[in-house]
Amino acid sequence: MSTDAVPGLVAVLAVTVATVAIGTWGLRFSRTTSDFFVASRTVRPRLNASAIGGEYLSAASFLGVAGLLLLGGADVLWYPVGWTAGYLVLLVLVAAPLRRSGAYTLPDFAEARLGSRWVRAASSLLVVGVGWLYLVPQFKGAGITLESAIGAPEWVGPVIVGLVVLVNVMSGGMRSITFVQAFQYWLKLTAILVPAMVLLVVWWGDGRPTGAGVGGEWSDPVAGGGAVGLYSTYSLVIALFLGTMGLPHVVVRFYTNPDGRGARRTTLAVLALLGLFYLWPPVYAALGRVYGDRLVREGHADVLVLELPRLMLHGWGGELLTGLVTAGAFAAFLSTASGLAIAVSGVLTQDVTNRLVGERASVATAFRLAAAVAVVVPLLVALVVGEVGVAQSVGLAFAVAASTFCPLLVLGIWWRGLTDAGALAGLAAGGFGAGGAAVLNLAGVDASGWSGALLTQPAAWSVPLAFAVMVVVSLATAGRAPTHARRFLVRLHTPETLGAGRGGS
Repeated sequence: MSTDAVPGLVAVLAVTVATVAIGTWGLRFSRTTSDFFVASRTVRPRLNASAIGGEYLSAASFLGVAGLLLLGGADVLWYPVGWTAGYLVLLVLVAAPLRRSGAYTLPDFAEARLGSRWVRAASSLLVVGVGWLYLVPQFKGAGITLESAIGAPEWVGPVIVGLVVLVNVMSGGMRSITFVQAFQYWLKLTAILVPAMVLLVVWWGDGRPTGAGVGGEWSDPVAGGGAVGLYSTYSLVIALFLGTMGLPHVVVRFYTNPDGRGARRTTLAVLALLGLFYLWPPVYAALGRVYGDRLVREGHADVLVLELPRLMLHGWGGELLTGLVTAGAFAAFLSTASGLAIAVSGVLTQDVTNRLVGERASVATAFRLAAAVAVVVPLLVALVVGEVGVAQSVGLAFAVAASTFCPLLVLGIWWRGLTDAGALAGLAAGGFGAGGAAVLNLAGVDASGWSGALLTQPAAWSVPLAFAVMVVVSLATAGRAPTHARRFLVRLHTPETLGAGRGGS
């Protein structure tokens, strides 16, 4: 190993040790089922917002956005804008009512709202599917990072991330991971902000104020000009704005707040934290237009954030900044993968592993078995599949979430007429539509023109389809509407202080 790789190796080791240490420290607070699933609903808004920022800012945010902007221009800013604005939609429509539902997981909410084990089973399958679809690019990004930073084989990164996540998740569940993810948000912000400010100073003193024409024009749409590009842009916006509320690792965080008011305050804080972070990837992309022509020619735009310090600063200065950026990137994989593993493990524990281990085994044992399954399956997929565009793959996960859980949550919270049959039909329509497109993309199916746009950006047709099917089938099966629906919706929309004043929930 060359001396140039030493800072990156030290950074990876430091982040790994800190993550395991904080997770182990959090273990002493995890004792009950509620601790493992929702941290006993005692996480305060500021801590919870930092933890959400930590798990939400994934490989796509830390590495993918800058690379996409380098290649695609300013219209690709819809990625960070959409990922942030999704929390505004979540704040207005979902955050507080979802917390008041008293559920541990999305399938819990679905069953409580509709009284159907079939809807619960479908929701569980979708949580696992979306979680695994989101986990694969995290593992792939870890491989890219270690390969670029220290020259390690591409399989090393996914294996290290998988092992660290397993240790943390198995040790203390949600209670333990909350502290880890809060720490990792601030590490990621520091790791992207400090090098960006140093590199801006270097650029200013370098006398190269304009770009060298790298990549496309800054006004190019996501998929090129014309109607296809316009469709792809709007479809991406729909997926990102509506997909946030359906991501299992995001939604489960709102169950950890003490009450609905805390959920709203958490969401406002998350908006501020994400906005602060997303100011900086465009800076790397703009500097990449000046210094990153080699990365574009070689097809390595995904590693722009990692390589830019070395391209602009020679010697130990560039290597130290590379080490700091590597630490942030590795933290991104660990925190997001941990959140996803928690969400998937919670569902698998309730619906699968509890039954496998039997009543005599503890909840912790069932949860740890579920965590192993939740991490190992997508890890193996990441090791087998070929090249995966990090940001694009995460975008597909958003499309699946927007096409399934978004209509289920919105209609389940705001429309008394939703039935179990309508929910099942809508979940099937959105899941098979967007999910099928995601599978074909991961399988490497090559398509161009309108067929390619409909496949790579399915949300513009799959989300309306899911909403329409849920509504139409629910109206056709109005007699199946749950008798407790009105009472349940009153509970969702009644602030806790009023409920307590009346002696209700």
